[in-house]
Amino acid sequence: MNKTELIVVMAQKANVTQKVAEDVLKAFTDTVMETLSQRGEKVVVTGFGTFEVRNRAQRTGKNPRTGELITVPAQKSPAFKAGKLLKEAVK
Repeated sequence: MNKTELIVVMAQKANVTQKVAEDVLKAFTDTVMETLSQRGEKVVVTGFGTFEVRNRAQRTGKNPRTGELITVPAQKSPAFKAGKLLKEAVK
């Protein structure tokens, strides 16, 4: 399912227009991105899952073209951990 298909389904389930569903989805994704990137806080949607920022340590990697060892710098990475209800629904 892509974003457009998701908006159509959301609009049908919420009995709203696709424009409203699109605005709500955009507000949700914007809020999650801002919270993770600017504040570094977790976003918990109980039963669904948790969005968070994880710190990846510096590590040694290998250039696939040359085989040369390179240093991959430490970085922050977004992560999602599925909640109990989502895990059970997928089973």
